[in-house]
Amino acid sequence: MHPKLLRRYTKLETDRKMLLAGLMHTPHDKLNYSPSGKWSVSQILTHLVTSERMSLIYMKKKSQDIDQVDNSILIESFKLLALKMSQRLPLRYKAPRVLVEPMLLPAVIKKWNTVRMDLYTFPEAMHEENIRKKIYKHPIAGRLDVLQADGVLP
Repeated sequence: MHPKLLRRYTKLETDRKMLLAGLMHTPHDKLNYSPSGKWSVSQILTHLVTSERMSLIYMKKKSQDIDQVDNSILIESFKLLALKMSQRLPLRYKAPRVLVEPMLLPAVIKKWNTVRMDLYTFPEAMHEENIRKKIYKHPIAGRLDVLQADGVLP
């Protein structure tokens, strides 16, 4: 795996394990409590797993014909920076409606473990010259490369 991707993957995994360890003894009713207009912890976890899984499916599809995909250029870096800055502003965003049913914590852990193993093995086959190919698609920032995808993945 590309060294930058390995470092980023390791950080993602460390953060995920710390999050799940902190939630292991949280009662089911607290994980599913949803204040008006906000998501519950279970809904957020399910969204994270689903987002990673769907992103990975898209990247795998795009990398099948990777020679036809453009490289990211400076504009993608600016898009990513603007996206990150917008998420740090003290503005409140209305949570989108939930698209998938929340999973119980054991199911989240099992599914997330599977997705993360797949996320780990996916870039192993990627050649150095393809690292900057725009194979990731963010709903707001648009097409980004696999290194930039890390900046927007949960």
